Amino acid sequence: MTWWMYAMASALAASATAILAKIGIEGVPSNLATAIRTVVVLLFAWGIVFATREHLAIPALKGRSVLFLVLSGIGTGASWLAYFKALQMAPASRVAPIDKVSLAFTILLAAVVLGETISWQVGVGAALMVAGALLTLAG
Repeated sequence: MTWWMYAMASALAASATAILAKIGIEGVPSNLATAIRTVVVLLFAWGIVFATREHLAIPALKGRSVLFLVLSGIGTGASWLAYFKALQMAPASRVAPIDKVSLAFTILLAAVVLGETISWQVGVGAALMVAGALLTLAG
């Protein structure tokens, strides 16, 4: 599979996640719901790591990589906690588009932190994504 096929699979799975989470969070405290989801993700991810024998690469991990993966995990945790709280308070059709403004933030941070170039097409696309997300607030 190509990178964009994996990205599309991620988008489809994320859309299902929003709907399933909205149904599942009914009557459940948002932090508890996030913790349950996290345990499932943890078991699923480690199952795949062992099934593909990628656990054999653990001794070769460098400290810098581990540090940034841990920081990324903290960011993911904060994102999930806020997302579940938002889902508890508002319709999924409003929460998910605002959550996806992260795409524009990612493009901006990729340019600033990683030195990636932002073409005019990417800039316009990101602006349209933000405009579209903001339009969902008015509806």
